[in-house]
Amino acid sequence: MQSSEMVNPGSQFDSGWYAVHTRHQHEKNVARVLTNKGFEVFVPLYTAIHRWKDRDKQLSLPLFPCYVFLRSPLERWQPVLTTPGVHSVLGFGGFRSMIPASEVEAIRRMIGSPFKTEPHPFLKCGDRVRLRAGPLQGLEGILLRKRNVWKLLVSVEMLQRSVAVEVDASMVERVSLKKPEFAPGFLPMNAPAIG
Repeated sequence: MQSSEMVNPGSQFDSGWYAVHTRHQHEKNVARVLTNKGFEVFVPLYTAIHRWKDRDKQLSLPLFPCYVFLRSPLERWQPVLTTPGVHSVLGFGGFRSMIPASEVEAIRRMIGSPFKTEPHPFLKCGDRVRLRAGPLQGLEGILLRKRNVWKLLVSVEMLQRSVAVEVDASMVERVSLKKPEFAPGFLPMNAPAIG
């Protein structure tokens, strides 16, 4: 069963959350210190079995390694940023980025359910992916979703036709995009002139 470390769970202050980037394996310590400083913190955890040569051990690990969720600290950032193990607060363009409360609530519901919850690579429809296991291991294509079914789409560009096969989304990994290749004798419209 999954669990979480959370502070002030009854807070009705429905502001967004922030993601605090921590040192590797410092999530729980950072959460404890921030809790002692009076902040509302959430560290979603899952249970994993790690096997060593002589034994198996059940561990409680963070679903988001190197991240702790922090409820809006009302601009009290100095105590957060001076906490040992904290690198930064996620943001873009010099501004801290807020995570919608609905996304954090969805994670809480998942780890509070009786179902097994575990980390998974971030994938979305349209990503180029590769199957990691099974009879089609190594096959690459585009990830699609039709109703509640995930499919891998493989296309023959020259024929302008595609084929889709149903796949288990937990068996796919994202593939980094390569530079586009062109048929001999054809150049893109913005290609530099050769000569």
